[in-house]
Formats: sequence, structure tokens, C-alpha cells
Amino acid sequence: MGGKSSEREVSLNSGKNIAEALASLGTYEVFPIDLTDENLDKLPEGIDAAYIALHGGWGENGGVQAALDARKIPYTGPGVKASQIAMDKLKTKLVLEMKNVPSAKWDLAHPDTARSPLPLPVVVKPPCDGSSVGISKVSSEDDWPKALAAAFACQSADKPVLVEEFIPGREFTVAVVDGEAWPVIEIVAKGGWYGYEEKYTSEETKYPFLEDGELSQKLQKLAVEAYHAVGCRGVTRVDFRVSPLGRCYVLELNTSPGFTSHSLVPKAGMKTGLTFAQVCDRILQSAKYG
Repeated sequence: MGGKSSEREVSLNSGKNIAEALASLGTYEVFPIDLTDENLDKLPEGIDAAYIALHGGWGENGGVQAALDARKIPYTGPGVKASQIAMDKLKTKLVLEMKNVPSAKWDLAHPDTARSPLPLPVVVKPPCDGSSVGISKVSSEDDWPKALAAAFACQSADKPVLVEEFIPGREFTVAVVDGEAWPVIEIVAKGGWYGYEEKYTSEETKYPFLEDGELSQKLQKLAVEAYHAVGCRGVTRVDFRVSPLGRCYVLELNTSPGFTSHSLVPKAGMKTGLTFAQVCDRILQSAKYG
């Protein structure tokens, strides 16, 4: 847990919750490791598996996965290649398009891009950050410079940022564990925008389970398709927007989803009848390397 990315504090929170949950089962000897460098020097000898609670950066871009592969240590979540794809929203877009999994229209912008390359409203995103860091919705041309600056504040200027069509409608998320889709959760944020504050600090964001059986099945099917398209294994969370006409669009895949008090994978797992600790155990049991 921890790491050096912009999501460090969220990761520490997730890691603390997971470590306490696994320890409470009484069947594991748990070693919480706060990584402050991009190496495994702090890892004790003789461990059986690593539970990755790192968010962003080295924890999700294939870095820690490759380091664990080199030591032949099983770990939770997808392997190197799938992690690299899912962490890069541009690569994810290309893979989903090749596999005919629906996602929103998109284009690229550079620091000197004067206006949105797509009709407004759009969402501007740094391709390789998570937890809604640096993401902005642009509804008018006056918002464009500030949104572009916020995205590039999270990355170097020599790589473009993603500009994505804003899909009006509803937002949903589906946890997939070992190819099995868990119950669908709707994300109902105040004002219809699910940003960093709404995700981690707001008590006004609501997370009801979707009761519409037909839409649930459609989203679960697409979630599993996206999961396999990217080559995931273990746990991955797939986020969606659904238009007023009922069209479903994959937003992104999160290969190391959060386990904070606001997080949705444990919520979905508990809906299936598991306790929080059992959700963590279920994911730990899926650990593999290579």
C-alpha cells in the first residue's frame, strides 16, 4: 500500500482496511507494507502472496506486478500486460474498440490545443491517473483552458490528454472477480458529476444497487466482455455511463479498486452475502503470478 502516486493517501486507507480485515480472519499472518519507493526492498522473505492495495502509478501500471513476477510471488489483480493497458485510458480505448466493446467517442488534446476537438460537453482526462485526479467536465468554451491545465498538471506536456464525449444519463459500476460479475451499483452524485470530492469525502453521493434486471444483465455482460478484452484476472472494477436511450458505454477499468469506506467493490461483494473480510479473502485467493 502507499506508493508514490497522487493516490497515495487513498491507498494507505485501502491497505489499512484490507490488512485489518485479513488479520481478523485468524488464518493469515499479515504484513502491511508501506512502499515509499518503486521497489520491493521492504518485502519480507518467505511470503506466500501479495495483496496489492496500491492505486495508480507503479501499483497499477504493471511495475509492481513485474517485480512480483520476477520473484515468483502470487499477487492479486491482473498481470503486467492487462495492468499496463487498463492504467492507460488511451490504450484501453483502442483495445475496447478492437474487441467491439462500446465506449464514448474520444480525441486527444495537447497543451496548445485551443478548443475542444469534440462538441461540448466533454470530459478532459489525464490518460494515466486515477481517482478522478485532474479530470474536468467542460460545458462551455470558457472552461476549456482551466480543464486542460488541470489535466496537464498531472502529467508531462509531451503526451496528449484524453478528451471524451460526455454521456448524459446515469453512472454505474460492476466488480468482476475471476470472470464473475457482482451486483451492479449505481453512482448518484450531487449535480450529476462524480469527481474526487464526490468519490472520497462527500456524504451526499448515493450508491444504490440497480434493481432493473434487464439493464443489470446487460451491464454485467459488458463488464465481463471488457474484463476479458483487456486480459484481466482476479479483481477489476468496470465503470459505465448509460444514456437516456439505454445505451451503455464503458468508461474505464480499475485493476486495483479502492477498499475505503466509500468503495464499491466491497459493497458489491457484501451484497452477495460475504462479509468485508470475506471479500478481501476471496480476492486474495485469486492471487497468481506470471
